[in-house]
Amino acid sequence: MPAAVVVGGGIGGLAAAIALHRIGWRVTVLERAGEFSEIGAGLALWPNAMRALAALGLAERVRAIAGVETVGGVRDRAGRWLSRTDNAGVARRHGWPLLMVHRPELMRVLVAALPAELLRAGSEVRAVRPDGDGMVAEHRGGRTRADLVVGADGVRSQVRRQGWPEAAAPRYAGCTAWRMVTEPLRGRGDEGALFWGRGERIGFAALPGGRFYCFAAARVPEGGGEDAYAGLMRRFGGWPDPVPELLAAVPEEAVLRHDVYEAPPLASYVRGRVALLGDAAHAMEPTLGQGAGTALEDAVTLAACLRTAPDVDAALARYDLVRRPRTQAIARRSARLGTAGLVAWPPGAWLRNLAARLVPPGVLLRSMDPVLGWTPPEVRERGRAPLGSGGGAGTDA
Repeated sequence: MPAAVVVGGGIGGLAAAIALHRIGWRVTVLERAGEFSEIGAGLALWPNAMRALAALGLAERVRAIAGVETVGGVRDRAGRWLSRTDNAGVARRHGWPLLMVHRPELMRVLVAALPAELLRAGSEVRAVRPDGDGMVAEHRGGRTRADLVVGADGVRSQVRRQGWPEAAAPRYAGCTAWRMVTEPLRGRGDEGALFWGRGERIGFAALPGGRFYCFAAARVPEGGGEDAYAGLMRRFGGWPDPVPELLAAVPEEAVLRHDVYEAPPLASYVRGRVALLGDAAHAMEPTLGQGAGTALEDAVTLAACLRTAPDVDAALARYDLVRRPRTQAIARRSARLGTAGLVAWPPGAWLRNLAARLVPPGVLLRSMDPVLGWTPPEVRERGRAPLGSGGGAGTDA
């Protein structure tokens, strides 16, 4: 039985472990933290992400913990609508609506899909090196040999730093982000919105149970030391309704503030028997809501390549060929949208808002087809069995 070590127990790493386990690989997940959990706020799952979760047999379990945003769109600093999107149109076009989940709850679903003995918390990886025709990962708990190492350890990836020493370090994207989840609110419905200001933006989306995921960003110098809650309220406390109401329902200690970094494009996501996925390979700005979605796609595609290719090396070459152009294109698109949403120059912001008003909603939705229309490799390759058929975790009903 071939063996893989997955470095990193976040969404991408756990998804990779599930996908590999389902095709019969022996998997070990090494996570530096003391437990497999995540401090986080909300998370958008677009149709492409849900198709990846369906390939893992988890779509219906995730759907049960998710909320559906009925209507979303973009508003200006005064609260006027610039564009509106009907989520039913997303569902009609792509088979799934936009779903919103609480990140820790998604993590619990992923952890539950794996046998507990595969998960090793408190196992920070210190080195990854070749060993004959395989690899060895040296970590706090000892050393683990495998046929493949999957680097899923985030934007500051130790695996990427060791295996790609020539690669540039992640770069500051020019903005700081705030993320938070409100306490339950009554009567707010499930409509979301994104407000564009000048050099600032703030948005919200409904979660189950009357909670809302709120997210904001601003052009500020890297590494600011201002208190997260105080900085958030100072910048956004006076924005149009319902922003003040939502922020008032956020506990001070629940506000997460972090500088946004993006990974410079790599020439390959594979080196020897090491493959990168998720933020370790293509950390991007969050403006398209595709960080988790592309990591899930990576995981499913990696397993599909390993299942169908004649050997591991050919599978990894195929994985890089398939994933790198797509994810790097999405990262570029996210960066462009992030720049537009944080324009600070008044004439530029006015032109941006005008353009948003003039674009018909149907055109905007169609423009997302290359991103949202992704399907797992098994769907495109007729005659092949579904991922994990014949064993592993259960499939969707």
